[in-house]
Amino acid sequence: MRKLRPGDKNKGPGTLDYCPKSHSQLGRSWGADPGPLAPPLPRPLQNLLLLWTLLNCGLGGSAQGPGEWTPWGSWSRCSSSCGRGLSVRSRHCIWFPGEESCWGDTHEYRLCRLPDCPLGAIPFRDLQCALYNGHPVLGTQKTYQWVPFYGAPNQCDLNCLAEGHAFYHSFGRVLDGTPCSPGAQGLCVAGRCLSAGCDGLLGSDAHEDHCGRCGGANESCLLVQRVFRDSGAFAGYWNVTLIPEGARHIRVTHRSRNHLALLGGDGRYLLNGNWAVSPPGTYEAAGTRVVYTRAAGPEEKLQAAGPTSEDLLLQEPNPGIEFEFWLPRERYGPFQAQAQAQALGWSLRQQQPRQVEAQPPELPAAPATTVPRIPTPTPDACEPCPDTRGRAHRLLHYCGSDFVFRARVLSRLHQAQETRYEVRVQLIYKNRSPLRALEYVWAPGRCPCPRLDLRREYLLAAQRLISPDGTQDRLLLPHAGYARIWSPAEDSRVRLASRRCPV
Repeated sequence: MRKLRPGDKNKGPGTLDYCPKSHSQLGRSWGADPGPLAPPLPRPLQNLLLLWTLLNCGLGGSAQGPGEWTPWGSWSRCSSSCGRGLSVRSRHCIWFPGEESCWGDTHEYRLCRLPDCPLGAIPFRDLQCALYNGHPVLGTQKTYQWVPFYGAPNQCDLNCLAEGHAFYHSFGRVLDGTPCSPGAQGLCVAGRCLSAGCDGLLGSDAHEDHCGRCGGANESCLLVQRVFRDSGAFAGYWNVTLIPEGARHIRVTHRSRNHLALLGGDGRYLLNGNWAVSPPGTYEAAGTRVVYTRAAGPEEKLQAAGPTSEDLLLQEPNPGIEFEFWLPRERYGPFQAQAQAQALGWSLRQQQPRQVEAQPPELPAAPATTVPRIPTPTPDACEPCPDTRGRAHRLLHYCGSDFVFRARVLSRLHQAQETRYEVRVQLIYKNRSPLRALEYVWAPGRCPCPRLDLRREYLLAAQRLISPDGTQDRLLLPHAGYARIWSPAEDSRVRLASRRCPV
């Protein structure tokens, strides 16, 4: 016999609470250990009591908890044959009488994208309005030709305008998958305009984080947010920051009479370059769209969603530029190294190894009774090159040369008392005649100054040398001429030198 609890003293035997509170308690009520005073029930009797409790307690008036969903069904075909549409899947709720219904939605919708519709294709909403052409409406026998009307309050109702008349009629809801309005991203579902989250589900609030991950929390990237404060040692373009490949959510703002310039990884200007001002607008750069705005005042702004597919270089001659972007964690270290190089002038001078010709093996010493040994002469090591740093040296050779270009050294060959470099020309700053993609640059002596290392990029100032008989046409790199390792800072200085040459 069940012992009455203190709270049960006013209940009669027929009102004792045998019903468990949930399905999980149901198994524990009849399958648990009955305690030391009662023997365990046989398994068939346990099953019979379980069924009896399920039927009797389920018919009571109190709710016992939510029901359970069946698994989701498969996705339907796209609602459209071209362009954007939606597909749907559904599930069903299983619940017993007296239980609450399941929590959640019975249907789920996702965006599907198909190839663009051909030119001249009739829009989906137009087709729905056209279904009522020639049919009497409004309780009269008069018929009309209907076209979509977008001025009504609910854009997911099928509002159609009678052609040639000043009224429209609502024929109920549009079909699911109809665009909310021309050019809009949302689609109508069950009379509501829904937009897709980053997971593709309509009505979802899932968003990409700043790292580009759907539903992420910015764990895989870092925010770079700084203010450029250097004023520049010369007039003209001044390097502000390198925007590395993979950067997202780029934002640059400043207030100045000058203009922001953007340089691509190939050294070509994408915006406000070569002393020409670009109009505000949207520009394609590094695999993303850069929105350039310039207000009536001195304020200027660059924005890009990213990710960038290559490095970009931001230039401007004024301090106070604010910039920020999000960078993948694995790219943050190299970016920091670049930033430190920028603080030191972008170009860290490194000691260059001197080239020494290989020495032939020394001959064995002759016996003492024979002719005295004559040691094999060894070539002298290359002497250090004179210092060619400074603005005056750069300006002298830029203005006095026939060619100034950026090139990568591919090979080096010594011929008699000359050294020949094969280079790949990458960017031309100045040329008196056309240059080819691959050129030979000659330097006097077997130990030329300055020396060029293989597989490195240089800015070179060369002269054109034509032999008296016209049989040889060479690019000559003079002794102690201009040949410096390429860097964004040196690029800016060369461009500045081009403006200082006498006319």
